[in-house]
Amino acid sequence: MSGGRHRGSGVTVGGMERIALDLDAYLTRIGWTGDRRPAPTVETLRAVHRAHLTSIPFENLDPLLGSAPSLAVPDLEAKLVRGRRGGYCYEHNTLLTAALTTLGFRVTGLTARVRVGAAPGTVRPRTHMLLLVGSPGEERRYVADVGFGSVGSLLEAVPLVADTEFHDGLRRHRYVREPYPEGLEDLWVFQTFLDGSWQDQYAFTREPFEASDYGVINWHVATNPRSPFQHTLHVQRTTLDRHLLLSGRTLVETYSDGSRKERELADNDEVLRVLAADFGIELPPGTALPD
Repeated sequence: MSGGRHRGSGVTVGGMERIALDLDAYLTRIGWTGDRRPAPTVETLRAVHRAHLTSIPFENLDPLLGSAPSLAVPDLEAKLVRGRRGGYCYEHNTLLTAALTTLGFRVTGLTARVRVGAAPGTVRPRTHMLLLVGSPGEERRYVADVGFGSVGSLLEAVPLVADTEFHDGLRRHRYVREPYPEGLEDLWVFQTFLDGSWQDQYAFTREPFEASDYGVINWHVATNPRSPFQHTLHVQRTTLDRHLLLSGRTLVETYSDGSRKERELADNDEVLRVLAADFGIELPPGTALPD
């Protein structure tokens, strides 16, 4: 990585507002030291994606403690980069958008309907943010998503190509097409191979979404009394060999071979200790979390 402090000049993502990011601080946070000088490549996209996902945890502490997180890039930089906190999909993927556009990639924001945990036929609202990324000289567009926070999430960006299996580290993914009602464009369904079968993670179309759209969705997810992020702690961290989940006071470790360990944390103080030791999230002593 070239030396010296570099704050990206304002760039436009689709119709999204102009953004600027301290790229040096971000890359230090995720531990990526690759060469930024050549034109942006798919290899760089994959490496930055993997480094981000394995360095910054997924968490919903702001909604749980009564506030909607800001999606302004300076605020995301203060929280996720300098404050060494985590965030959920809008925070992670907005921050990644800022980094990738500063590196020279073309980024389009999309939204998806999450299917994990939904009964067959259930139509959930579009509440998940993901990215479609273009690289100069590359015909295919790549899906990037560092904010899904699930054991079935992407470790690296993969091409948006139907019916092709991708090996993403030890993970297996694919996209399948599904007819959309009324004869519109088919859905793209993102699937992960888990527990011996292909399982839907989420479904989306390629309709671009803008910063104002995400602002509305973010506010809904963070403040709606019926939102699960309002009531239950969800913290996740992915490493190359395991996935760590804290849901309420249940801590689950899932390893690359599919084996799992689960235990219940005793009280709020142990939750705070685990957040600091296992997820790298430091909260003020005595922070009260919902039971």
